[in-house]
Amino acid sequence: MLEIQIGEGFVGSGPNAAHTNTVLGARSGPAGVAWATALATPRAGHVPFMVVAQPGIAVTPPTLFVNKAAVESDQHGLFTWGAAQAGVAAGVGDALRAGVIDVSKTDDLVIVAAVWLNPSANDEEEVFRNQRQAMIDALTNGKSGKPTAADVMKATENVANPFFRQ
Repeated sequence: MLEIQIGEGFVGSGPNAAHTNTVLGARSGPAGVAWATALATPRAGHVPFMVVAQPGIAVTPPTLFVNKAAVESDQHGLFTWGAAQAGVAAGVGDALRAGVIDVSKTDDLVIVAAVWLNPSANDEEEVFRNQRQAMIDALTNGKSGKPTAADVMKATENVANPFFRQ
């Protein structure tokens, strides 16, 4: 049985950047429990939903989109349910085609995708491209066990993120 794979992907800069965290694991294990619990417990501004490739065609493995930023405007909502969701769906499809996710095991797996979409996002095509790449990066990093402890030790010598630099 597949152990839980935890991954992270960050692509782009500015308001259309994508930051995605993923948990991929067995439906019958802790990942499945987390998936169902998150779906069943929405809260104000954060309503997890199943990712679809097209209306009526949910991606497989079943993927739960969890927004990290509360929806703040009509445009932010449209970008969340539109371009960002489509990017997640495309990223899952890319992962299946590339063998990052074993196609023969999709009936046994679930994915939780925690997605940052800046409320100031202003270019849906860039949001889509960045989210697609962040999703495949997160799933790939989860499968390959990246970052390694050595990567983290080196990176923490000079900590930086989009909001703070040491």
